[in-house]
Amino acid sequence: MAQLIKLQDYISRYETDLSRYPTQFVRLKKQQWEKMKNAWEMGVVPESKDTFEKESIEQGFLDKVRGWFNKKDVEDLQEIEEAEIHHQNDEQMDFSLSLQAADTEMELKQQFLDQLLRFQMKWASSTIAEKSFVDSMYYSDERLYHFIQRFPDTFLLFYEPIFLLKKAPVELEVLLLTPTEIWCLAFLESEENAAYIGSTDHFWLKRSNDQDSKVLNPALSAGRMEKIVNQLFRLYEVELPIRKAIISRNGYIDYPEVPGELLLLDKRTYQEWFHKVRGSSSPLKMMQLRAAKALLDYCQTSSYRRTEWNPENE
Repeated sequence: MAQLIKLQDYISRYETDLSRYPTQFVRLKKQQWEKMKNAWEMGVVPESKDTFEKESIEQGFLDKVRGWFNKKDVEDLQEIEEAEIHHQNDEQMDFSLSLQAADTEMELKQQFLDQLLRFQMKWASSTIAEKSFVDSMYYSDERLYHFIQRFPDTFLLFYEPIFLLKKAPVELEVLLLTPTEIWCLAFLESEENAAYIGSTDHFWLKRSNDQDSKVLNPALSAGRMEKIVNQLFRLYEVELPIRKAIISRNGYIDYPEVPGELLLLDKRTYQEWFHKVRGSSSPLKMMQLRAAKALLDYCQTSSYRRTEWNPENE
């Protein structure tokens, strides 16, 4: 499950402590999945509400400390993460689990991911002290769910982020930050089986149901994202490849003279790219977190969208 670290201009927990939350999420997800799977295999139905247990977090910290004396690289990212968690015992990790009937492990995994998705949405729209009011459309956004649920834990997702550049807000589409590269993704998915004819013009031709119409050239959006990311990476001395692509999972793209640096992913080619990218097994990397910080520092967070956090209202 990819980590949604920025959604629109909502306040994000990742903005407050980027050195801790990404690695914490990976570990806590693994702990809770093993707990849920073991209960399912034993035929034991857990209580309707469960939490990330503080005791298990603290024990993980102690186990790490014992190993420090046998390691030279005490600045390892995982070691720093555990130490910081030890000093944050006042934070309640309130991920609720509800085990329902599941005939197969695949059904159980989907249950788990659906519940974990709500937890991710909370982290992407709140801090310990504040929370944002998230537009209800995002809870039924198929594309958002696809990117969160079907990519690895070590992928960091910026979904429709708003950057504040020279005091002007600029809304982007999707940035997918992997441990080894970043993807600037523009989309053409308005109609099923539509065909898009690409060119260098300001508009592309869309053919659907024997009717032609014009759509804004998505390469402009992809290029704008690439330019912004490149500028921020230079400013923060981030060394990661920047890729850009146009995606139409439900349609077709025909662009014979497409520039070599622009990847076209449609109904015929998306799945191959998806499985190749998702197959990455790299852990979170320091350069990846530096890249995330460079982007988050210039993302807009609107004060009018949030209020003081009150768990009693949940």
